[in-house]
Amino acid sequence: MPNEKPGYFANFGGCFVPEVLISPLQELQETFTQLQNNPKFTEEFTQLLQNYVGRPTALTEVKSFQKKVMGPRIFLKREDLLHTGAHKINNALGQCLLAKFQGKTRIIAETGAGQHGVATATACAYLNLKCTVYMGAVDAKRQAPNVMKMQLLGAEVKIVENGTQTLKDAVNEALRDWAENFSHTHYCLGSALGPHPFPSMVAYFQSVIGREAKQQILKECGHLPKAIIACVGGGSNAIGIFSSFIENTDVILIGVEAGGKGDALGEHAARLKQAKIGVLHGTETYVLQDENGQIANTYSISAGLDYPAIGPQHAALFQSKRAQYCSVGDELALTAFKYLSESEGIIPALESSHALAYFLTPAAQQFKSEDIVIVNLSGRGDKDLPELFARGLL
Repeated sequence: MPNEKPGYFANFGGCFVPEVLISPLQELQETFTQLQNNPKFTEEFTQLLQNYVGRPTALTEVKSFQKKVMGPRIFLKREDLLHTGAHKINNALGQCLLAKFQGKTRIIAETGAGQHGVATATACAYLNLKCTVYMGAVDAKRQAPNVMKMQLLGAEVKIVENGTQTLKDAVNEALRDWAENFSHTHYCLGSALGPHPFPSMVAYFQSVIGREAKQQILKECGHLPKAIIACVGGGSNAIGIFSSFIENTDVILIGVEAGGKGDALGEHAARLKQAKIGVLHGTETYVLQDENGQIANTYSISAGLDYPAIGPQHAALFQSKRAQYCSVGDELALTAFKYLSESEGIIPALESSHALAYFLTPAAQQFKSEDIVIVNLSGRGDKDLPELFARGLL
């Protein structure tokens, strides 16, 4: 979906930030625009994706899982096979390489589930950049293995004790740091949200997922799939795979949010269930809000899906009805997590398990057994095992 005006997707997006951040954001936009047409940058980034990250990723048909859920033909786009275990490395490496071209020497990032933090720390180690990662205390506890990985990779992990101690608060701290240190620091935002140009930039670096998936399914089956399904927190993995299919209007695009443990505010992270427009972290989009218009608390078994806003491009796709969005709760996500692990030998991230759980909902009855559906398996579930075992859920 093209921007109708710079920084916007239909009515959503923009750049609502303090004056101190206007200059670095303009500088970032200029650099990003130039580098998209810079053969040296494009070639180096492509080579890194192939030789370091492990692209292209496989497209795997999961016949046993299909039988388990009595679904259509299901193919997984295997971002879990990438170096660091998730799609986050595509964007982190792209932004860190961009920062090198800018002459920046330090990178800061926020992280929820820890995968973006690990990816950023990895990219910084490879490109010889200093790295600081902000992570909420709640997320750091439930994603302890990723905290250890970031530290081993040489990153400074700053635990955020403010607010809900989750992703929203980590973003707040990262923005404060950037405002003070932008002369030598780049903020590597991990999802397709935040002020312009971040949503467009992250979508650009993640679009490789959709390009590969389209080529692979055409080669494998000779035609496009019936649908594409992806989990949606901020929305980077989903917009990455959606991007190549948006113009193919016969392909159904389905985003799955975190339904958590109930319908009450504070028990889920389903932004589009409420569908209230607001501004958070510099962008106008759908934001979970309380009766006073304040940012509401969120909850999900998955640390990567509990952000209170959705990326502005997803907001536009929802408003235009080009994409469908639904939510599934913790229980169904955990069931899908077990089903794929036991039937296919693939342990998915809890985030990705929400997308897989779509096949356990009544909405999946729209598919016939011969239909082809691609699910973006955004990451692997190693990071989730300690917390799930500690809680007695496995």
